[in-house]
Amino acid sequence: MTATGPRLEEITPANLDAALGIRVRPDQEHAVAPVVKSLAEAYVHPGIAWPRLILDGDRPVGFLMACLGIDWYGDGSEIRSGLWRLNIAAGEQGRGYGRFAVESVAAELRRRGTEKFYVTWHSGPAGPEGFYLGLGFRPDGENSGGQTVGVLEPA
Repeated sequence: MTATGPRLEEITPANLDAALGIRVRPDQEHAVAPVVKSLAEAYVHPGIAWPRLILDGDRPVGFLMACLGIDWYGDGSEIRSGLWRLNIAAGEQGRGYGRFAVESVAAELRRRGTEKFYVTWHSGPAGPEGFYLGLGFRPDGENSGGQTVGVLEPA
């Protein structure tokens, strides 16, 4: 990481190509949708999707998308917020950018008054389960689209 550290930027016409260029390792592609799909979902979920490019200096190192107040069951019974997508570029993994992304989303959720922070992940080889468990997320017993649902509650 640079001396100034990583930062988040909104996706704009000026950085769209940089965001679209973020690629995870080939063995991780089954576990996270590509950035282009995330941006398409952000387009059809305005006000809920919160996509951001992760930069270190001027270097794009990752992409994240939070969900802000999604109707989890589709019936209004539970509104949740959390990390929808996290793509750290293959050559940038292991340098703290994933932790930065999760901490940034957590800070944004706290700023908006959200107590619980949700994430889903694919279990298995090359999946991010160990990463999320290491950050304090715990499976909540649910499964969503074949993925484990994890929650991080305030300490």
